[in-house]
Amino acid sequence: MCGRYAITLPPETVRAFFHYVEQPNFPPRYNIAPTQPVPIVRMQRGQTGKTRHFNLVRWGFLPGFVKDPKDFPLVINARSETVLDKPSFRNAMRRRRCIIIADAFYEWRRDKNAAGKTASAPFLIRRRDGHPMAFAGLWEAWMGPNGEEQDTACIVTTDANGVMAAIHDRMPVILEPQDFDTWLDNDDVEVEDAARLMRPAAEEVLEAFRISSAVNKVANDNPDIQQPSDAIEETPRRPARKAAEKPPKDYGTLF
Repeated sequence: MCGRYAITLPPETVRAFFHYVEQPNFPPRYNIAPTQPVPIVRMQRGQTGKTRHFNLVRWGFLPGFVKDPKDFPLVINARSETVLDKPSFRNAMRRRRCIIIADAFYEWRRDKNAAGKTASAPFLIRRRDGHPMAFAGLWEAWMGPNGEEQDTACIVTTDANGVMAAIHDRMPVILEPQDFDTWLDNDDVEVEDAARLMRPAAEEVLEAFRISSAVNKVANDNPDIQQPSDAIEETPRRPARKAAEKPPKDYGTLF
């Protein structure tokens, strides 16, 4: 799964990489969490052809059939193996594919500490070339019973590559620039062709390193949480952390 990520590169750099029409000015975000507004890229057809656009949506996918979000699990990821079949995702996979903008994400590895107890070790994963990351995503325009509207999205995940396998068994689908149009073009690209892009990143694309447990707390949204950490184990008999400081829970993916 992918439960936290970051966007820290300058807005101009991000726009140059994704080639969307708008030039939004947004601050760096080092610890993006579910339910927060997140930027995505969508393709739209206009009088001058197809263009890419920047949009803000809620990270937490709501299918159109949902009546009350309070009665529906928070869906931040969708498994690539099931998006073509599951009712929650299949229409979005065919008609509402998007790119979720990022430049790093976090994952937690289950380690044993000196006392033999299991602890969660956070890692930062990013591209080796320093470029932004393009997560394959799905979006949906949800409308409530009282007429309220909200655009929502989730990240498509796949099996881990070699770098990620040492940390977690899943990873986001990370698209390369030459594949952006194939994923974004919901009109003229067959869904089966887009589905072929849902695969683990090549081995040389990513790097990963251990960081401190400060990332566990959503309120910690600053560059310090991305600093490498040499502390591999938690201190034995450490007092229990508050609920807000625990690693992100595994939100539902409806598979």
